[in-house]
Amino acid sequence: MSHGLFESLWIRCPWSRIVAQFVLLGGLIVITGTATAAPVLPGLSREHPLSEPELGRLLIDELRCAACHGDKAKMTASARTAPALAEVGARVSPEYLKRFLASPSRAHEGTTMPEMLASQPAEQQAQIAETLTHFLVAQSPTKFSRTPIVPEEVAAGKSLFHTIGCVACHAPREEDGKEVTRDGVVTLSHLAAKYSVSSLAQFVHQPLNVRASGRMPDMKLTKAESQSIAHYLISAAKEPAAPTPTAFEPKPELVAAGKKHFEQLNCAACHQLGDIPATTVRAKDLLGVDVTRGCLSQKPGPEPHFSLSDTQTLAIRAALEQPSQPLEDSKLLASTLLAFNCIACHVRDEFGGVDEERNPFFTTSERELGDEARIPPPLTLVGAKLQPVALKKMLFDGDSARPYMFTRMPQFGEANLRHLPALFAKLDSVQSIEWSLPKSEDRNEQENEIEREMRAAGRELVGDKGLSCVACHTFHGKGSNKKGIDLMTFPERLNPNWYYHYVIDPAAFRPRTVMPTGWRGGVASHKTLLGGDTNRQIAAIWYYLSLGTSAQTPSGVQNIDSILTVTDNARVYRGRSGVAGYRGIAVGLPGKLNYAFNAETGSLTAIWSGDFVRVNWSGQGSGDFNPAHRPAQLAQDIAFYELPDETAPWPLRPVMTKEAPANPDPHYPKNRGYQFQGYHLGTLDIPTLRYRSGEVEIEDRSVAELTLPDPASGKPRLVRTLTLNSPTKRTFWLRALTGNIESETKQQFKTPELRLSIPAMHTVLRPNTSDEKSRELLLQFEIPQGKSTQVLTYELLQE
Repeated sequence: MSHGLFESLWIRCPWSRIVAQFVLLGGLIVITGTATAAPVLPGLSREHPLSEPELGRLLIDELRCAACHGDKAKMTASARTAPALAEVGARVSPEYLKRFLASPSRAHEGTTMPEMLASQPAEQQAQIAETLTHFLVAQSPTKFSRTPIVPEEVAAGKSLFHTIGCVACHAPREEDGKEVTRDGVVTLSHLAAKYSVSSLAQFVHQPLNVRASGRMPDMKLTKAESQSIAHYLISAAKEPAAPTPTAFEPKPELVAAGKKHFEQLNCAACHQLGDIPATTVRAKDLLGVDVTRGCLSQKPGPEPHFSLSDTQTLAIRAALEQPSQPLEDSKLLASTLLAFNCIACHVRDEFGGVDEERNPFFTTSERELGDEARIPPPLTLVGAKLQPVALKKMLFDGDSARPYMFTRMPQFGEANLRHLPALFAKLDSVQSIEWSLPKSEDRNEQENEIEREMRAAGRELVGDKGLSCVACHTFHGKGSNKKGIDLMTFPERLNPNWYYHYVIDPAAFRPRTVMPTGWRGGVASHKTLLGGDTNRQIAAIWYYLSLGTSAQTPSGVQNIDSILTVTDNARVYRGRSGVAGYRGIAVGLPGKLNYAFNAETGSLTAIWSGDFVRVNWSGQGSGDFNPAHRPAQLAQDIAFYELPDETAPWPLRPVMTKEAPANPDPHYPKNRGYQFQGYHLGTLDIPTLRYRSGEVEIEDRSVAELTLPDPASGKPRLVRTLTLNSPTKRTFWLRALTGNIESETKQQFKTPELRLSIPAMHTVLRPNTSDEKSRELLLQFEIPQGKSTQVLTYELLQE
């Protein structure tokens, strides 16, 4: 290859089915040729209720067709606008800017910026891109400069990126930084070439300053969070950062040429830059345009070339072939939700919602509250649900009622969504309910008595002696083990009619909710309060909560540690626990021997003697529990698994930290074949736990026995009987112990805390999968077809 000013090389890219031409311009490789990567609009990658012409109209807005065709005033208020260019020279690398201007879709696959130079010869494309770069850089008083990556920031940025909602529009990343791409994803592989850490941090901190139309929303990042995300995204980008000359100085003659090209290409039709006007001679009005030519042609011409997909082209053509009519309200709402990709997180009627691929990235600090603690709420009937002020606060002021939800509500800009609150209110309604609430003042004695009765009933129903609302919800910011939405915010956020219907049947509004009802089928479960009248009870709760700070604290708000005891029968307690996870089961056996079981993973996790458990919520089932005495702690990973061989690593629970709180494998037990199936109580109320591992059904029952030969002075031991039922013969493994394990005999092993006795079987004692300083004991179960039994005995070695 010679080294003249221009050299070119044509190659075919099989992965993208495009032909590219690489042009060498003064040492800079510029990619030219016909681009085929269609513009990516994330919200349109999902099923939606728009017809083809309606979809076409949305695309016309998103691609800003009316900026050149017809009158810009005809565009909807929330139509996409182009980025501001005043500071682009400080924000974007000059090297990247050249490449992008020469061929936007090759520099950033899926961009909505059209190819403006597609019909030009390669040499001409490179020359025009060069002059435009000099012109744009000259407009910025600050110059672009790179800053080094700080490794300590990368981990924090990775956690933020994968938890706060960025992956709703952008691809999550694997450990090596590779994007997990799919249709409708806005790729970020170009970021290292485009931005510096500081310029990207500034952009993600306040993106609406650059992109006012809100397609890149404000995620309410602090400056420190913005820096961390910028460090991560640039460090993980597939395309490395190009070296930037220490001083890119715009040349006056190229600046002048670039300005002429900026005007000739009518860039001001979309981008506002100084006092440069848009070209007054506009292209043909959209109505009646030839849909087989121009921008809609697959062959690049002098017009902007968008590389539209067949679906996008057909939709736009369908829209242009009929007179434009105002959208009906439901379709206007759907178009808005699609344009801003609200449906990536929210369900509206039959469309949208978190998909399976993104589900693991929606997390919470309150897992016991179920999916509604981590998945953003439905938008179905939201206009009937939220009061107008509350809806506006959420949309425009960043108000959040769910501090436990890691995904943040983006801020798209009030100017873009100003029409939404009224539109929701107009479209959504529920049946009105007439309540008779006490007057705030000027009550007679009879009315005062009714007021006292409703106040008292509301307080009792909310408390732990009524419906126990305080078990999951805070009250004035205090008092609940779980941190559900504060009860005191209900009257100021919710419409009473919606609230009434919701509390009667929560699952009808949010399937899979953990929210119970005290009025199933409209019938009150508490018959003595207010005569069991459903309407009056619900009205009493609403009235009581509407009292605000004057409402007396309900029973059960104060955290009270209670020690549960065991008498002649076994006692079962379920709740969250440090020794047994979020789905812990504590079993207290007669003889003062106790154990804990993690129902989420199917593992025996702790054994202790003496008093049973200490519960920090008045002894109610919603409370956390901890052993009342020091336990011998066992592992909480899945206990049974069908290893391919005895050298294979044990599948361990995902590790989450404060720096990386996102669960990388939220379905960890299910993905390994585990499923808890409940328990039943037998003699002396001793439970038999039922679960399965793959196709093997397991019944797990433990009793307390005293060691011989002197039962009177001996220590209790836990005898665990495992009954296994398998449809076929197979080999299973049980990870029985971890830690500092010693082998006493072939059938007896011990740690400093307990001794385990097993039947004759093959065992493997090897370095721990997660910590080679400790060991793990694996027991090989040769399971026949049908039922079989194995008995394990655990003996505590210390008090």
